[in-house]
Amino acid sequence: QVQLVESGGGLVQPGGSLRLSCAASGTIFAINTMGWYRQAPGKQRILVAVMTHTGFTNYADSVKGRFTISRDNTKNTVFLQMNSLSPDDTAAYYCLLRQESNDYWGQGTQVTVSS
Repeated sequence: QVQLVESGGGLVQPGGSLRLSCAASGTIFAINTMGWYRQAPGKQRILVAVMTHTGFTNYADSVKGRFTISRDNTKNTVFLQMNSLSPDDTAAYYCLLRQESNDYWGQGTQVTVSS
């Protein structure tokens, strides 16, 4: 069983920054991918950024240059540093752990960008 616990969401003004964290616990294999997706009201859940255990990253075009994903493999934790936030970034952000062809999701953390 795998559990993912996210933190770091909140309300921020346009142009501001937030840092999301996600800690995984349970049966975690060394070979995995961790990352973030987001879902705005009435829209599908979409990729934000993911990182493999070897450090390979994939970002959505809309966040390149503004968001940075990182991870601490010793603590099974993934981070998302979000800078230059805009109202279009408002969404529920979900942590993902992908291993052994299984996807595990966190409960989601809300990010609201508004003045």
